Amino acid sequence: MGKIHVIAHRGASADAPENTLPAIDLAVDHGADFVEIDVRRTLDGELVVIHDSTLQRTTDVLRLYPGRARYDVAGFTLAEIRSLDAGSWFGPAFAGERVPTLREVLAALAGRAGLLLEVKDPGSAPGIAADLRSVLDAADWLEDAPAGRLVVQSADWTFVKEFHFLLPEVPVGLLGGPPPPQEIDGAAGWAYCINPKNTKVTAGLVRRVHGGGMVLWPYTVDNPRRMRELIAMGVDGVITNRPALLAEVLAGSARRRFTWLGRLWQISKASR
Repeated sequence: MGKIHVIAHRGASADAPENTLPAIDLAVDHGADFVEIDVRRTLDGELVVIHDSTLQRTTDVLRLYPGRARYDVAGFTLAEIRSLDAGSWFGPAFAGERVPTLREVLAALAGRAGLLLEVKDPGSAPGIAADLRSVLDAADWLEDAPAGRLVVQSADWTFVKEFHFLLPEVPVGLLGGPPPPQEIDGAAGWAYCINPKNTKVTAGLVRRVHGGGMVLWPYTVDNPRRMRELIAMGVDGVITNRPALLAEVLAGSARRRFTWLGRLWQISKASR
């Protein structure tokens, strides 16, 4: 079994406000191999890191901009979004945290951990693939793509395929599903990973994905028992809000495996 990657969902989002720089820094400190983030485009064409299509859940937008007809990310400029408090909803220790730009996240992660970049609702942001290419190139992240430090995923599988043809050097992932068997087989020539909901993962699915030369990273797993079940099935990584916990579970699994191999060696030596 190869290395199983710790993938921090929106950063260490159990311990810091999701998709903020503190959550990303904490994820790296907690042993994440990859940090998963969500990207959307603002009204003035900037790429920001936020999950929801609207701003109410994770910012104080209603207080700062009362009376707006809509609160879509795509309806606010970058300057307006940067004026929002994106930390207080999580806890007072994070008051004043801002919604980061993709550029800021790339700078924060450079040389520290890989990036699993999810493009949210790409159909509502025509041209976002080209925007991504420009930002990634300017930050020198495209150079790391062939080394497996950057993966772009989306639940919009048509977009994923289009992005692959635009930037074939960047590994891409199919999020959700999982796809039916024939689609998994068809993705084998161009997709890097299949990332389904963890409750949909079976040993048979893992074998099928591996048979196509791809990897499988299920989401979002915070229960140590389920982590161990998925590890036993042979998944290649686990997406979690609690990267420190997953790292601990993986260390325990490694110790048990080492002990088991040592006992086998002792039995073999004794029988000679």
